[in-house]
Amino acid sequence: MRSTRIAISAAMLGALALPVLSATTASAAPTTASALPAVSCHNLPPLPYAVHAKAVTIRSKASSKSTALGVLYKSHRFTVSKKSGNWLYITDKSTGVKGWVSGTYVYRDVRTCLD
Repeated sequence: MRSTRIAISAAMLGALALPVLSATTASAAPTTASALPAVSCHNLPPLPYAVHAKAVTIRSKASSKSTALGVLYKSHRFTVSKKSGNWLYITDKSTGVKGWVSGTYVYRDVRTCLD
């Protein structure tokens, strides 16, 4: 009974180890076929600012207690001209409103480099 368990265990380990061993040898072979990209993603310009909420309030000052001037939606086009702490001074091209928005909701996406 004990020898049967050992034989079954050895067969199972062999069956599991065979695909792993063949995968490592197969993946090691095409090293010459894959070429490195000519341009590193670290040299690329930063991604543009984007609204990461349904809507963001445009304020008169860089403070959450200041007067609301308008609302910046995801679909609006805008430009960022300066930054103060976690606040961005924007110009909403869709409505023409200028003011401050929180950097918590309006920020650049992060580029992922797979070097």
